[in-house]
Amino acid sequence: MAIEEISERELKKVINEQTGKAAVFFFTPFCGTCKLAEKMLEIIQSTSISTVIHKVNINYAPLLRDDWKITSVPCLVILQDGVPMHFEYALRSVDHVYGMLK
Repeated sequence: MAIEEISERELKKVINEQTGKAAVFFFTPFCGTCKLAEKMLEIIQSTSISTVIHKVNINYAPLLRDDWKITSVPCLVILQDGVPMHFEYALRSVDHVYGMLK
């Protein structure tokens, strides 16, 4: 199951309404490591995990990139009630990422 890409504007709206745990996956289209990380997230999403995962092209999210000081991609931001709690740049394994999202 593919993770649907949303715009920065859509993400900001979702974040303002979000309660509980969520994740935002920042990527660029030509990043090979991002493609591998996205495959891991798709596997995790297929387990029916309750954490919502959003996908945003960092090239089109300058405000969040600067506000959250995202330094590289891939970057998985774990949110709690719309507030960034953790930034993960090394998505080491499906098990590791699953543990963070659980």
